[in-house]
Amino acid sequence: MKVIILAAGYATRLYPITKNKAKPLLEVGGKTILNHIMEKVEKVTEINEVFIVTNEKFTPAFTEWAENYQGDKPIVVINDQTTTNDNRLGAIADMQYVIETEKIDEDIMVLAGDNLFEFELTEFVEFYQQMNADCITAHELDDIEDLKQTGVVFLSEDNRVMLFEEKPNQPKSNYAVPPFYIYQRKTLPLIKQYLLESHNPDAPGNFVPWLINQRIVYAYLFEGMRHDIGTIDSYHKVQELFK
Repeated sequence: MKVIILAAGYATRLYPITKNKAKPLLEVGGKTILNHIMEKVEKVTEINEVFIVTNEKFTPAFTEWAENYQGDKPIVVINDQTTTNDNRLGAIADMQYVIETEKIDEDIMVLAGDNLFEFELTEFVEFYQQMNADCITAHELDDIEDLKQTGVVFLSEDNRVMLFEEKPNQPKSNYAVPPFYIYQRKTLPLIKQYLLESHNPDAPGNFVPWLINQRIVYAYLFEGMRHDIGTIDSYHKVQELFK
């Protein structure tokens, strides 16, 4: 299994903090967000390579980080060649860019580079292997306003994804979907098909409602905190929590 860490955004909502620093390289609790994520990745024996996809602006910083990284997993930094927020590819297009340039022909785990989470990726992989199908993650979120700002899924009794809505005005469940996914090797061509059909290439969750019409997708329900660092306020709150 390969991992693709999405880190090609420009994080304009966090300016001026991220004007010259990539969001995954911001520090929380004495280490970068990316290091927090990699601690979870390192525990998954099935993972044999990690790809960090970023942009032209931040490629040197990620390359320097990778050269100093002390873990066991091989890391490759991929430059998607974009230079500004206006010409960015979007997360789904970035996934396809990595798949094509690196000729990936294995299962992939996709992780956003700006989320901190308590659950273990080892448990997510175990669930994926049991289901033998594409899998997303979900967790209970009881604040209705928070649900309106994220992807929301309606699940069957066996956790199959029956409906996925991005930022719904009237959420049909309290299961929020963070940007952590595992896709089967045979699903990879569908990412290209999705893009060729001119669907939204931006937020990674946009692929899921299209995918559930092509194949069965299950949701791994996790417990524990998950922090999406999208604004200056959320960054400061996470820093306080990790003190």
